[in-house]
Amino acid sequence: MCIPTGIALGYVYGGLAGVNLGWRIAFFVEAVLMLPFVIMGFIIKPLNLKGFTPAELEKASPSEERLGSEVEGKEVGMLAGNEKNNDSSLDKTPLAKDKAKPLNQFTRFWKDLRALLREKVFLTNVLGYVAYNFVIGAYSYWGPKAGYGIYHMKNADMVFGGMTVICGILGTIAGGLVLDRMNPTLSNAFKLLSGAILLGAIFCFAAFWSRNLYGFIALFAVGELFVFATQAPVNFVCLRCIEPSLRALSMAFSTVSIHIFGDVPSSPIVGVIQDHLDNWRVTSLILTSILFLASAIWFVGIFLKGEEKFNKDIEGQAADNNSNLTPLPEKQY
Repeated sequence: MCIPTGIALGYVYGGLAGVNLGWRIAFFVEAVLMLPFVIMGFIIKPLNLKGFTPAELEKASPSEERLGSEVEGKEVGMLAGNEKNNDSSLDKTPLAKDKAKPLNQFTRFWKDLRALLREKVFLTNVLGYVAYNFVIGAYSYWGPKAGYGIYHMKNADMVFGGMTVICGILGTIAGGLVLDRMNPTLSNAFKLLSGAILLGAIFCFAAFWSRNLYGFIALFAVGELFVFATQAPVNFVCLRCIEPSLRALSMAFSTVSIHIFGDVPSSPIVGVIQDHLDNWRVTSLILTSILFLASAIWFVGIFLKGEEKFNKDIEGQAADNNSNLTPLPEKQY
């Protein structure tokens, strides 16, 4: 919900501050508003995600630390008395271990990434999300200009911003509620994704086809409701279709992918198409048609066999707890 709301508020803020204050001051004010969030990013304590061992549990106990120091002391003594094995023994020192940490982290990351890319359900979800974000990114950049070029809107920023704020919030909440009512599974999430984006594409396509401004506003508002209803199910699939320990990586991979292959290239590509066609209506219709591609990709996900792994870490923890239980001693009579 933050994404559509932020985009919409950007429309409104840009339309007001850019005209009345100038763009230099507008960007300066935005930087000041973002500063507290940057500071909080450094001082807020990290969350313990499911599937990851809390930092407190990874620390060795005092007895283990003493044992480790004794072992290290013995190793140092052996190093002093045995020069032939000097090179091989140095690998066991803390300094060598510290040097090996980056390599171990990279190896673990590469292993996790390969495991993530083997998940067909996850890849299908991300591909559909990339196509979806390709359109949303171009809408956010070119939408007001297209609205002015087609319908000669006087306050295109305010119109697009107002519609996106209301429809983005309502659509995101509605998507989550509908998924809860549908018995949330991976298959049902893909059904909601494919169906919602298909209806959204139809209404947005009809909006840009409309010759009347008020018809455009009504149709585009309904289309945005369906388009933004995908926010809940798309993240649901990202988190439920992979191992608990890969959830953070899955969200990071998804976010990077939708920007690198979605909204970042979409704006210049649409600009090139518009320069070639010089017709905002046709350009907008071509862009909106990509939503049908996103619907088709997510439709394929309905038939993919994927294991829902949301409760896997909980079940594993329960099994570990049960295995650590010791039986009560029998009473002596």
